[in-house]
Amino acid sequence: MSASIALAILLACSALTLGMSIKRIPEGQVYTLRRLGHSAPRLLRPGTHWIWPVIEQVTHRISLAGHILKTGTETGLPRGTVFWQVLEPERADAVIEQAEAMIHARYRQAAAKLAALPDGAACNAFLKRDLNAALGKHGILVTRVRLDADA
Repeated sequence: MSASIALAILLACSALTLGMSIKRIPEGQVYTLRRLGHSAPRLLRPGTHWIWPVIEQVTHRISLAGHILKTGTETGLPRGTVFWQVLEPERADAVIEQAEAMIHARYRQAAAKLAALPDGAACNAFLKRDLNAALGKHGILVTRVRLDADA
């Protein structure tokens, strides 16, 4: 009886380990893995992958689809919307958790220069260029900036 219980426990642990070893990454996402806390991540692109349970852990689930961020919620700044996406997940992995804060901070800096521009289209183009200059090195692309009509 004890041999059959031990065999059942062994089979259950093996099935659990096998289940934890398979990662299914959906389309439009990239997962980054870190092995025992090492700094160099491994990227898992869409599909099914084998990983080492406990040794490798998913640190970030990066969506490659577009993101929308409302800006200018602080008083004195023009309100608008920034449309952005991750183009290079290898570079974005280090800053992905702070991406929205980085966009807000850069938007605040650039918004101070908007008064000198002639119209809304010029403001949108200026903001997009300025944000991309700051975020491009992190693998993030601002695809569009749209200031609200009352900005």
